[in-house]
Amino acid sequence: MTLTRPQRTIAELELTLLRKEPLAEGVVRLSLAHPSGERLPAWEPGSHIDLVLGPDLVRQYSLCGDPRDTSLLHVAVLREPRSRGGSLYVHDTLAEGDTVRVGGPRNHFPLVDSPRYLFIAGGIGITPFLPMIATAERRGADWRLVYGGRSLATMAYAGQLARDHPHRVELCPQDETGLLDLDGLLGSPAPGTLVYCCGPEPLLDAVERRCATWPKGALHIERFTPKSREDAASSASFEVELSRSGMTVTVPPDKTVLQAVEEVGVQVLSSCQEGTCGTCETTVLDGAVDHRDSLLTPAEQARNDTMFICVSRAACPRLVLDL
Repeated sequence: MTLTRPQRTIAELELTLLRKEPLAEGVVRLSLAHPSGERLPAWEPGSHIDLVLGPDLVRQYSLCGDPRDTSLLHVAVLREPRSRGGSLYVHDTLAEGDTVRVGGPRNHFPLVDSPRYLFIAGGIGITPFLPMIATAERRGADWRLVYGGRSLATMAYAGQLARDHPHRVELCPQDETGLLDLDGLLGSPAPGTLVYCCGPEPLLDAVERRCATWPKGALHIERFTPKSREDAASSASFEVELSRSGMTVTVPPDKTVLQAVEEVGVQVLSSCQEGTCGTCETTVLDGAVDHRDSLLTPAEQARNDTMFICVSRAACPRLVLDL
């Protein structure tokens, strides 16, 4: 198996919202196109884009269209009851014909080649699996989707998936079937199978626990929110050498690497500030990293060749970064 490295951020584009349409209860799909009809950037299953909705309002959404179609980008947005502003803006303010700044695509959830996949989706976590399923079909891979949600009415794409793949898709609305049977799905490792999971944090935690006995690298997860870290508050000062800029900065306990380098005039693209979107990924040339992101696998962290400087810190007195 080969793991595709994440795609790097492209320059932001000014796109037009062609269509805004309901998909399910509390979910709308946005279809974005270039105002001049130009081709849009290529992307792969698992990719997401940034929607720049205001000066301090940037949100990431998984692409759920067809990667072969370079005329449109599609994302689906859930109206979050405890929204920090992004989903409410999309649902209540954004209108067809509006111009939307878009960054990306980037991919930290790539579909690794495999003869067999088990996709586990919770709620709006279904979105990255639409292009993954289509790609698995074209590759001739065996796959199964187990898709849970609060109710069938809230589950975007449920009808389409069940209609197109009646023998591979299992819909599990909680008000009818209860919680997903993760013990039955994951109790015994399945040889040659990769598990892909996206959804709310309780689902991801439960899947991680049950996949602890599966082969290394079998589980692939995408998070909407950062992992909780009990040791995240314990930090010490350290130095960061910026190899291209020729400067060395000190990062105190109360600042991130991103903040420290920006204060000396080195600008780095960033977005979520939580270690979930991947925008601020930076190459590490020397030193050990205290990885605090929610993106890298344990094997990727162990290589110490990249870090997300909005949250991760040094596990040594000095880091050398390609900045």
